[in-house]
Amino acid sequence: MRNSILLQITAGIGLTLMAACGHKEAKTAEQIPTVDVALPTVDSVTLHKTYPGVAYANATAKVVGRVNGQLLTKNHASGALVKKGDVLFTIESSTYRDAVQQAQAALTTAQSEYEYASNQYAAMKKALESDAVSQMDVIQAKSNMEKAEASIKNARATLSDAQTKLGYCTVRAPFTGHISSSTLDPGAYVSGEGSPVELATIYDDSAISIDFSIENAQYESMIGKTGKIDSEIYKKVPLTFEEPLAHEYFANLTYLSPSVDTNTGTILLKVGLPNTYGELKPGMYITVNLPYGTNSRAILVKDSAIGTDQQGKYLYVVNDSNKVVYTPIKVGDVYQDSLRIVTDGITTDSRYVTSALLKVRDGMEVNPTMKK
Repeated sequence: MRNSILLQITAGIGLTLMAACGHKEAKTAEQIPTVDVALPTVDSVTLHKTYPGVAYANATAKVVGRVNGQLLTKNHASGALVKKGDVLFTIESSTYRDAVQQAQAALTTAQSEYEYASNQYAAMKKALESDAVSQMDVIQAKSNMEKAEASIKNARATLSDAQTKLGYCTVRAPFTGHISSSTLDPGAYVSGEGSPVELATIYDDSAISIDFSIENAQYESMIGKTGKIDSEIYKKVPLTFEEPLAHEYFANLTYLSPSVDTNTGTILLKVGLPNTYGELKPGMYITVNLPYGTNSRAILVKDSAIGTDQQGKYLYVVNDSNKVVYTPIKVGDVYQDSLRIVTDGITTDSRYVTSALLKVRDGMEVNPTMKK
């Protein structure tokens, strides 16, 4: 009887322990989180290196007043597009019109004097043939004619100068472009004869040039294979901006400095492009994504899966035991907006976590679900 009771107690304890263990194992399985993972994409990509650049207009000119007088009119709106030859400003011209009239009168007088001196010289030469005058009289007549001829040249020069200054009273656009605010308003006095007075600045921004500098070593890397920079990849250089614009922009490499700046060890480059949509402005800071080669088997991961800490960039990789491994990586450029080139740290077979990044940690056991 006693042995039977002990046997029942022992069996009961065993069943209780087995139930507890089963419950514990079930609970542990439920606690393993499911995470999405993916394999890196392998593709042929063009490698880029980014450089800060500054935009410049195709042409820039100071619009100046070069005469003295009151500014009478301003014939444009600030910031407007003006055409080549458009009248931008007018300056009081009465003084210069008077100077033109005086110069024209002086020229007429000089021409009359020349005509008289020329006729007199011809008459003297004829009179010399019959000894009616002396040789000295002929020489004097010739001298008078030559002086009159010189007076004509001087009068014409004076008239040309007066006409030029009168022309300066009407200030015209040197080329088509957008014009800045005026530095002077109508009614102000312009003292431009001594030193030209700036009235505004005009920008031909129909095309834009972007200046940037690259390291000497980068230049050597670019020409290392071909010995020159004439590849098609430099005819479509991607540009990016601090805030995305409505359109994508690609520029053409147009200039390579013939020398290295010994102070900085850099080389100046320029890329250019048409400002088709009028979005680009001189003085803008633009990032130039300069191509320098290709990688036929680049490893690409989702940029959103990459974390950053004090040690740099990292991925959470799931190993063959389904445990998370903190994996430092080295990265390159963004590719197709959402992918990032990984240059070191993982292989094409590495399963990396793409979701629930804040919930996983190094060494955690997970249930990986493969996603494309």
